[in-house]
Amino acid sequence: MSAQKALEHSIVGGRPAGGDIKIAAMPRTDIATPRARTLAASIRTVRTDAHFGLRELARRIGISPQLLSQWELGLRVPRLEDVTAILGALGVIGERKQQILTLAKGAAEPGWITYGTPGIPQQLAAVIECEKAAESIVEWSPMGIPGLLQTPAYARATFSAFGLPRDQADKHLAARIQRQRHLAEVSFEALIGEVALRDRIGTPATMFDQLHSLIEMAARHTVTLRVVPARCGWHPGLAGPFILYSLTDGTSVLHFEHLSSGAFVPDNYDVGVYRAGIKKIQAVAMSPADSAAFIARLAEEIEGVAESSLADE
Repeated sequence: MSAQKALEHSIVGGRPAGGDIKIAAMPRTDIATPRARTLAASIRTVRTDAHFGLRELARRIGISPQLLSQWELGLRVPRLEDVTAILGALGVIGERKQQILTLAKGAAEPGWITYGTPGIPQQLAAVIECEKAAESIVEWSPMGIPGLLQTPAYARATFSAFGLPRDQADKHLAARIQRQRHLAEVSFEALIGEVALRDRIGTPATMFDQLHSLIEMAARHTVTLRVVPARCGWHPGLAGPFILYSLTDGTSVLHFEHLSSGAFVPDNYDVGVYRAGIKKIQAVAMSPADSAAFIARLAEEIEGVAESSLADE
């Protein structure tokens, strides 16, 4: 038996003679899709939330612990009936159950579009999984500060303008702060439009602090920040914002986020087009040093406005 066959035997078919471990042909993903990663994370989360050990849950639903581990890592995609069995064993019901079943119905599909309010938590979960699996991230943000670089006050101002209730805003903010800690472990390049820096989100003090925070973040060795000036002529970035995740398994995923929906695209052709687009955006962008100096000048301008506002009060 070859090493590969032996590995597959130990994961899928290995069990004691006469045992009750179920054998089934499972969809295999040598490359985990964004949806599969999110499904895997969801299964792992509901299991730990229910205080079930991996072996205990595997025994309960009649499969090997190795196979369940593969599902939770996104290396194999469970069938819909397998996910149903997991949720039943864990007592997951209601909206959470429906969200996970919806994920499971198309987990092996390469592309993924999330829709409407029910898709927002899934979209955020997928973003988090992409960030965890990334070795480098490039984000083009023409109209706002990238989420990974936002201060809490700036983020709260955007959540408030979006109309999120306070409790939901708090959850999103906590998740964002947690995600920002990952910047120490991944190479992150932020290409930010001049408009995003000149816009006034929240109070002048909020924007002043945000600009100073960008300068501090850009000093990190893992972060590169470049400003794309307004009126620099046409470039591919004018088509809209996007994020490119280059993952540790050698694959890449594009993410497009909109008001209440988003898309994850791992297609090699599209990734190649956007990589070429990034080079063209970089060609019109300021250097990191010039970008930091430009942001500092904007902060000085806003500081004067903030002091004037305080004097009026």
